[in-house]
Amino acid sequence: MRPEAEVDPASARAPEPDALRWLSAEDTAAAVRARTMSAVDAVAAALTRIARVDPGLSAFAEVWAEEALGRAAEVDARVAAGEWLPLAGVPIGVKGRHGLRAAGALVAAGCVPVGATSVPGPGTPWQTWGLGAHGRTVNPWRADRTPGGSSAGSAAAVAAGLVPLATGSDGAGSVRIPAAWCGVLGLKTTTGRLPSADRTGLTAAGVLTRSASDAAAYWRVVAAGPDGTPAGPPPASAQQPPSAPPGASVPPGASVPPVPAVWSADLGFADTDPGIAARAFAEVQRLAAAGIVRLVEREVTLTDPGPTWLALRTQGGDVSRARTVRAADDRCLAELFGEVPLLLTPATPNPPHGHEGPGDRYSTALTWAFNLSGHPAASVPAGLGPDGCPVGLQLVAAHDCEPLLLDVARRAERHRSALVPVFDGGRDGAAPPAASTASTTDSTPAGPWTRSRRGGPHR
Repeated sequence: MRPEAEVDPASARAPEPDALRWLSAEDTAAAVRARTMSAVDAVAAALTRIARVDPGLSAFAEVWAEEALGRAAEVDARVAAGEWLPLAGVPIGVKGRHGLRAAGALVAAGCVPVGATSVPGPGTPWQTWGLGAHGRTVNPWRADRTPGGSSAGSAAAVAAGLVPLATGSDGAGSVRIPAAWCGVLGLKTTTGRLPSADRTGLTAAGVLTRSASDAAAYWRVVAAGPDGTPAGPPPASAQQPPSAPPGASVPPGASVPPVPAVWSADLGFADTDPGIAARAFAEVQRLAAAGIVRLVEREVTLTDPGPTWLALRTQGGDVSRARTVRAADDRCLAELFGEVPLLLTPATPNPPHGHEGPGDRYSTALTWAFNLSGHPAASVPAGLGPDGCPVGLQLVAAHDCEPLLLDVARRAERHRSALVPVFDGGRDGAAPPAASTASTTDSTPAGPWTRSRRGGPHR
């Protein structure tokens, strides 16, 4: 149990809902543990924001107001009894109407689910959209664009400040794509590390947050064993510099060397929009200039994983050929991560599409390779594209190296301003003026070691 400042809870006033809109999960939990704010107040504020904003956003399929306030009261009682809860009183969204089943560790850590976030409805072969209680889920940056999917509502709710953290699942990019298009952080964990109901073994649990520290707090909770001891690598806050040899100690205040990283705009096959590639590479250059990464010149050429993924998910698919291609790409990635710890790509090859659908493009072109290989991956904000919508930079690391991804994401946040959409609840938004961060899109090349390939259709 960790000590917290003693405060008379009777003297603490309930905060205004908007005062907590952008409060992080960690700061919320710290205030609840210190009893400067109650879990009931934190959850009530989130419910008030949802009631006001969600009719236009439609990020939630269900809102569990009564149950959430009851759980929050239980959290306050546990805190008052002296129990230390790492995520005390944090209001969260859970993906889909059955998402509560996968949120047990978070609830045990003090999180309070306030509702089920939207996922795609029936009737489309594409999954980059959501259907909430008020209709289609809109992108908080542009209401005429989709937020991505299938963790659509989770990304939109976090981006719009309804909750600081929401769960997701990622079978082909379902966490990383909406994270990229909504301007938040989305983490896909190492496949098989956490429970999944997907019999094909392609889906991994994930989370959407506005900060790397909140994603790290999620990881510490879900990766912990029954006794609370981390079951794998140490959390980012306790990690050695990524390039330090195993077991090496780092003196306090010592500089952390940049992480060797390889950049690929297309993984050797994808039809990535030049503006998207340029925006993502501009973020890579910023990370390099800040001493966070060190670019290593190396080509990355995978076989397009789309047919393989589809064969494994489609009855009657050519599984034998799929296994051959999958094994070849696995060998390529094993060789890559044997040389460098980090791979950087755009999170998507295209910007957010309209609500009518993606047309003949696969928005998953750059993400589903890592569902097949099982590597952990994250999308972090890389600024705004020409259409005024966010662009994501994908970070990929070796198996079980989530702490490395989160550490790089945390360091990157220190050198950029947060992306905050101005969403007033309207559903007919046109394109906003492109922000200054998007101005490099037209002038910054997509980076070296890149081949422009116009290939097959993607969606």
